[in-house]
Amino acid sequence: MTVGEGSEAPVPPRLRRDARRNRERLVEAAHAVFAEQGLEAPLDVIARRAGVGNATLYRHFPTRAALVDAVFRGQLTGTMQAGERARRAADAWAGLAGYLDAVFATLAADRGTNDLMTTRLPDVETLDAVHAHNRETVDVLLERARAQGGVRADITTEDLLFALAALGRAVPPLAAAAGPDAWRRPLALFLEGLRGPAAGPRPLPGRPLDEEELGRVLGEMGPHRTRPTDGSTGGAAAGGTAPA
Repeated sequence: MTVGEGSEAPVPPRLRRDARRNRERLVEAAHAVFAEQGLEAPLDVIARRAGVGNATLYRHFPTRAALVDAVFRGQLTGTMQAGERARRAADAWAGLAGYLDAVFATLAADRGTNDLMTTRLPDVETLDAVHAHNRETVDVLLERARAQGGVRADITTEDLLFALAALGRAVPPLAAAAGPDAWRRPLALFLEGLRGPAAGPRPLPGRPLDEEELGRVLGEMGPHRTRPTDGSTGGAAAGGTAPA
């Protein structure tokens, strides 16, 4: 799935040309900073990279949630489109595996997208819709796959969503340690654990991590993980919502 697939964030009507240009620069800068640093990145860093003042950022996006929604609306909509395609698959197991592959490709796109889709951030309208749609997609595909004998009978939707969120959080450090497609092997291993008893084991893609790579992954998953900075430790806008 292509990053940015789907509808673009709506722009308020009747903005002056300079105001519209500032808004576009803020969204572009926020996407770049969130991709590098995650959703907890300081908002004043985003304003400075866009070449505007903090007051201009807050005027267009009074909360962090409003800015996040504007930045990620397109790719979140693309995730729902992938879910719709998966639901139409005749083989529910193939639909589920293909859908999760598309979701994890999106998680691997950048750290901001990963933060957004593997945690909860209140008041992001599009994100709420994606979480609800994702749960429904998994529910539908699991029910059909159980009926077809493709998955274990005791797997629940909550089992799957919890495990996927935990695995999804490891995608950025996996990519940093072992390459952009390193997530494919652990995802395949996880999927093998879901398969019904009649399904034979399949070979895992890629290569296993070595000891050094595993250490780097675990280090990057900690709260002390390093991230680039623009020399600022500023926080969210007044009244803004911190990421979950």
